[in-house]
This record gives sequence, structure tokens and C-alpha cells, in this order.
Amino acid sequence: MAFVRKVRTASGAVAVQVVRKQRGRHEIIAHVGSAHTDVELGILLERARQLLHGDQGMLDLDVPAPVEQIADVADWRAGQLLRPPTGTSGELAGPGRTVRTCARLLYDVLASIYDRLGFDVVDDAVFKDLVIARIVEPTSKIDALRVLDDLGADPVSYKTIQRHLVRVVADDYRDRIAQRCFAYAAETGGLGLLLFDVTTLYFEAEKEDDLRKVGYSKERRVDPQIVVGLLVDRTGFPLEIGCFEGNQAETHTLIPIVRQFQARHDIEGVEMVIAADAGMLSAANLAALDDTGLKFVVGSRVTKAPGDLTSHFRWHGDVFTDGQIVDTVTPRHGRSVVNTVKKRAEPVWDPLGHPTSWRAIWQYTRKRAVRDNQTLNAQEARARAVVDGTQKAKATRFVKTTARGQQVDDVALARARSLVGLKGYVTNIPVSVMAPGEVIGKYHDLWHVEQSFRMSKTDLRARPMFHRTRDAIEAHLTIVFAALAVARCSQDRSGVAIAKLVKQLRPLRTSTIAINGAIQNFPPQIPAAEQELLARLGFETGH
Repeated sequence: MAFVRKVRTASGAVAVQVVRKQRGRHEIIAHVGSAHTDVELGILLERARQLLHGDQGMLDLDVPAPVEQIADVADWRAGQLLRPPTGTSGELAGPGRTVRTCARLLYDVLASIYDRLGFDVVDDAVFKDLVIARIVEPTSKIDALRVLDDLGADPVSYKTIQRHLVRVVADDYRDRIAQRCFAYAAETGGLGLLLFDVTTLYFEAEKEDDLRKVGYSKERRVDPQIVVGLLVDRTGFPLEIGCFEGNQAETHTLIPIVRQFQARHDIEGVEMVIAADAGMLSAANLAALDDTGLKFVVGSRVTKAPGDLTSHFRWHGDVFTDGQIVDTVTPRHGRSVVNTVKKRAEPVWDPLGHPTSWRAIWQYTRKRAVRDNQTLNAQEARARAVVDGTQKAKATRFVKTTARGQQVDDVALARARSLVGLKGYVTNIPVSVMAPGEVIGKYHDLWHVEQSFRMSKTDLRARPMFHRTRDAIEAHLTIVFAALAVARCSQDRSGVAIAKLVKQLRPLRTSTIAINGAIQNFPPQIPAAEQELLARLGFETGH
């Protein structure tokens, strides 16, 4: 007759066996496994019962069984040949069930990056959970409770979240997060070049207030919005964030963010290079950056090319070779004239010799020329359609209105075609310090900050925003700022975009099993590809 036997092993575990008694001897039919916990014992006992009754087609999973504990099994190592029951004899446990599954592995991975960045200096578990939830599935604060439950985080109430959001501003979490971001960027060598850009975040609201105002929107929205400035290092890792009124001009955001960054870290006068796009090209911005001792590389507008390249066009015409660079000067103010056609050679800019100008670098590429020509061809076709009356008249480039009606502005079109392929850069870095090619390279690093903005607006969905008060908005931006830092660090270490990382790790579920009167969590089986990903992140799985 076969039966299930439990015996203590030399390690202290309990081995579960299916045995049968034959001619006075016990013969082991199957060794099911060894258990270290009551849950494992329950699983092995159910498996043993399936083996035992398999020939009869009997499945015992749904049949309540007596609770059996490891402590009830005699331990021969302690000289116990028999051990009396601990009081559970006769108690029945329901069948084994999976209570829940959760993506705890993903939570633990992101939490490890959060701690590695030093963000645990903010002693607030709820803030940490909100940062992780925003990375995994950006949603509203109340829906973040669902996300956190799926991640296996400790449950909290929505009122608890609201109380902790107040602390984010009151206790200045952003300062502590920004300090750790600065330290991380300093360790990784990213502070030599700082990149700046702005974006707008709109609100699902009808009325304006002191902060949320209707302003210029690239998406042509008429909702109240705020303007957000983001300063990152050369890799796109965030260093400073700030918000402004929705009708604030973009050119008025750069200097406040830079000064806020300098004051926070007490680094005024430290030599750094700020790169920004042409939207930041204003005389006041450039003068302020220069006065603070900062170097800058700012995109120029193509409309400034004719003035900057006056002597070049005079002596060399408007034909360029692929990759050709013209290093010259540009006036600090529109009323100034700093270039002259009397000299064939372009002036070499230096701060003492050219106090009314900045250094300007113009580069021509064939690839850019092809793209510019395609745009101009489309604009010319639209202009001619408006003039011919085949398209509705509206603000259209290269259409001028005269006494004889609307006409194509052939002069402006020809001038635009003479500038195709050109891209300009304005800087206060002398050629003796930095060659033109390196200046251009620093400007092109701006794609990192644009990528960070795309990440914050798509992967992290910083918008639309549903907060009403300024403190709530600032708290939301601090969460987005911290989440962006964790996401960038994870992405840089793993080489995998944060959205893909979440997609790979979230299906690896931790199972919570209730069986034999006990509950236990079982980690997921990790495939080889995900194991390699975790190794790149420096995450130890423990198995």
C-alpha cells in the first residue's frame, strides 16, 4: 500500500516522499522534493497526493486537507524521534490557490536605481512609490494606487498621497533631488556641457489664473498652460526644472533657470557651456550668460545669414561645398554692423577685439540643402496656388500683396534658395579655445534634451495636468523630474529605452500562494534575455 511520508533531512528541511510498504520494508516510489516553509510543504504534499492517486484518476487539489507544519515533523538531529502536533491536528486548510500576482521585480529594479541615485535622502516611501508608478504607467494620482498595487507596493490611501504631496513642496524635496542629480552628473562627467530647452504643459481647465494662462502653443491649443524649462547634462540627465506663466516668452526662461541652478549648487563663475536652440537667441540672454562667466552655443536664425555672410557672398558667391564652414562674426544687436565686404578674409572673433559682436559659425551640408529645398518647393507651390486662386488665401510665405493684387515674392524666394543647407551657431567661445567643428558638435548634443522632453511628455506623460494650485503643480513637476532621472539612469545603464525596459520586466510576475494554512511569495522564472538586462543594471536577483 502506498502513502505519503515526511522525513527530516540533514539540512533541517522536510523531504516529502511517496513510499509503499512491501514485505516489511519501505520502498520509495518518488522523492517529491524538500520543503523549508509550510507553504512549500503544502505544495509538495499536494503534488505527492496527485502522484499517489494518479492511477485512479483522482485530483486532490480541491479537497481540503489537514494543516501540516514543518514543526510537527520529528527532528532526529535534536534527538526527537517523535514530535507531538503543535495544536493544528484536525484543522483543515482550503485547497492551494494563487492569491495574487504582481510585478514586484520591476518595482524592485526601479527602486534600486532610485536608491543608487541617492534619492532615498528623501525619507518618504509614498513619494518614492509615486515616482516609480509614473515611470511604469503614467496616470493620475488616484489611479496610481492601482499601478502600485500591481507592482506589489505597500498599499496606501488617496488621502495619504494628498498629504505627502503637500510635503513635497513644504519640505523642498526638489532641492534634495536636484542635489543628488548634480552629484551623479559630476561623477559621470556630464557637467561640462549643459543643454536647455522649454516646452508647454496644458491643463484640462477652462479658466486662467496667476500661473495657468493661455499662451503660444506649437500645437495651436487654446487651453491654459504653463511653460516648463529643463536643464540637462550632455547625456540628457536632468539637472534643473522650473515652471513659468503660460504666456511667458521662451526667451525669458533660460536665465532664471541657469541662475537657479547656479545658486542651488553655489557654482557661480564655474566655467560651463550652455547650449540652446534659436528660440533662446536674444541679446539679453546672451549678454546675461556672458556676464555670469558662462560660455554658450545658441542656434542662429537663417534670416541672419545674409548679414553674417555678407563678405563671403561678395567674394565667393552663394555656392558651398558639402560640410563647408564659415567662421565669422555676428552683431550683438540688430542695429550694429560688424562685417564688411572690403576685406576678403573673415574676421577672427575675440572678446576684446570685437566688443559689439559674437562669434558666428555657419555650416553648409548637402543633406540639409535637400531637405530645405523640399520645404521651399512645397511653400512655393502653396504660394502660387494662393495667387492663382486655387487655394484659399491665408498667411502664406512668399505671397506679397500689391496694388495689382497678390503676387509671388520671387525676390524673397530667390533669397531663401540662396541660403538652403546653411545652419548658424552663435557663441562666445574663441576659436583659440574651441574649433568650429567642436562648437557645432556641442550644439547637436541638444537632441538629448529634446529626447528628455519627449520622454517626460510621452513615456512619463507630464501632460495634460489636472492640478489646480501652484504647490500641487510644483509637486507634480518634482515627481516627473525624479522619474525622468531614474528613467535616464536606467536607460543609460541598460542601453534599453525605459518603455521597453518596463515592457520586458512587467510580465515577470511574483506569485503569492496560499496553501496548507500559510502564505508565501514565489519570485518569477527570469529568462536569459531579462537576466542579461538585470546584469547591465547591476541588479542582483538572489537566485
